[in-house]
Amino acid sequence: MRVIFAGTPAVAVPALRAVADSRHELLAVVTRPDAPAGRGRGLHRSPVGAWADEHGVEVLTPGRPREPEFLDRLRELAPDCVPVVAYGALVPPVALDIPRHGWVNLHFSLLPAWRGAAPVQHAVLHGDELTGASVFQLEEGLDTGPVYGTLTDEIKSADTSGDLLERLAHSGAGLLVAVLDAVADGSARAEPQPADGVSLAPKLTVEDARVRWADPAFAVDRRIRACTPAPGPWTTFRGERIKLGPVTQAPDAPELGPGELLVARTGVVAGTATVPVRLGEVRAAGKRAMPAADWARGVRVSGGEELA
Repeated sequence: MRVIFAGTPAVAVPALRAVADSRHELLAVVTRPDAPAGRGRGLHRSPVGAWADEHGVEVLTPGRPREPEFLDRLRELAPDCVPVVAYGALVPPVALDIPRHGWVNLHFSLLPAWRGAAPVQHAVLHGDELTGASVFQLEEGLDTGPVYGTLTDEIKSADTSGDLLERLAHSGAGLLVAVLDAVADGSARAEPQPADGVSLAPKLTVEDARVRWADPAFAVDRRIRACTPAPGPWTTFRGERIKLGPVTQAPDAPELGPGELLVARTGVVAGTATVPVRLGEVRAAGKRAMPAADWARGVRVSGGEELA
């Protein structure tokens, strides 16, 4: 088939590579417009757009995918199908109807669970033991289309959302190409999503990433892992914001109040609503990440001080 790939962040690049290496003809990519990034806030190409530039593939960057110029170019290219991974904009029906086989989306959850922008983060945050990826027919609703195929992946106890997303990006790339092959061969069958089991996964905000020390230790652990690497788990110490890496439960530590710090020979622990947790890395504003023990030594943590 003749295909155009739609996607934006780095997590979409493994699927883009797989599509480019498949038997299908990659005509162009669609990605979000160049956006400010870095200290200088200069305009930067998205990871998908940068890959396409490096490989001589046409890049389409509509501000909105209903723009007449974009729709005209889509009709000119006449793709049979548009595979999609984390494009980041709602696609209107007028664009969905242009390819003969529509737009086929790779989503990182077992639909209908965790429809939305942050399925992996919500799966970790809510303590799911199993997740996966689904390839479905894109339609006007939010991740509501019929599903062509799925794969599953166990969520390990130490997985951050970044760890899990990287695994799913690579395994999901193979699933997406398999579905494209089946669509081309006429053997693909999309099944409607069940009405039961629907859950929503909106984008996690910076405030969502603030550690709640009054939560049980397991919830503190999940929140930190779910928000790693983005939007980045954080707390405050002496009124200043610091970022945290994953923690481990420390049932052998003395009882502490929520957020209360203790610097011990075995490391730095902080209290929760249940057992304390042992801090991993700490990153103060403007500083590099460092082991919690080095951070505590540098700021000279005193007995009774708290994270908030």
